[in-house]
Amino acid sequence: MLSMVLAETPLTFTFVVIVIVAFVLFKCGVVVPQRSAYIVQRLGRYSNTLEAGFHLLMPFVDRIAYRHTLKEQVIDVPPQSCITRDNIAVDVDGVLYLQVVDPVKASYGVSNYLFASVQLAQTTMRSEMGKLDLDRSFEEREQINAAIVAAVDKASDPWGVKVTRYEIKNITPPKTIKDAMEKQMRAEREKRAMIAESEGERQAKINRADGEKQEAIAKSEGEKARRINEAEGKAREIQLVATATADGLRTIAEASQQPGGADAINLRLAEGYISEFGKLAKEGNTMIIPSDLANVAGFIKAASAVIKKS
Repeated sequence: MLSMVLAETPLTFTFVVIVIVAFVLFKCGVVVPQRSAYIVQRLGRYSNTLEAGFHLLMPFVDRIAYRHTLKEQVIDVPPQSCITRDNIAVDVDGVLYLQVVDPVKASYGVSNYLFASVQLAQTTMRSEMGKLDLDRSFEEREQINAAIVAAVDKASDPWGVKVTRYEIKNITPPKTIKDAMEKQMRAEREKRAMIAESEGERQAKINRADGEKQEAIAKSEGEKARRINEAEGKAREIQLVATATADGLRTIAEASQQPGGADAINLRLAEGYISEFGKLAKEGNTMIIPSDLANVAGFIKAASAVIKKS
């Protein structure tokens, strides 16, 4: 019996040793995830910072005091009541973006950097909203965001925290103010609609006046062109008639120089005289007869003399 106990003792001791070694490794071995940092304290004092990977700690001496993520963190800033410069209470909430850049400072510079950053963002928000009227607070969001980022980032520098940006989510005025703003917006929309309608009517009148003006100009230009064409036509007609008359007279003059030409002209003039005298007798009941019919011969003689001179 004793021999059996002695035989089992080494196996039991080995098993106990293995369990103790496994426990020590489990307690001393640390795996740090990517984009994380662990702060190690040795006997209550800062020892070192563990980055991503596997690390071994001294058992019963080292311990993980703080675990930080190095990724950018998004913190919801709860709504808070702010008083604007025109003494109107509004509720404002937002989102704060920050990142741990120095794990040691984030561990020992402040007890809770997340809580401290949110509180600082809220106080800065109240200060910035107090500088603006309610109407401007909706327009100056970028300015408010930039002011909060600058203030929180400056204060959080000893904490090893970098504030990247801040965004206002909602600005909620009281219900009475909201109703007044809606009425104002409705009045502004109606005003813009009336202005747009009047501008449209004004433009329509201007367009009609321009159209009538262009129509009148086009009509006057057309009348001007018509009169110019008529005048040019009449001038051309007169010119052609004068040319034809001159050619006829020239031909008559040349014919009068030919043998027997003068007699032919005299005969033609006499026929014309008698023909016109006959027409005069047909057109009216009253006929004027020359006192001396011999004047016909005298008229023909005078005309022949003129032709000879030419």
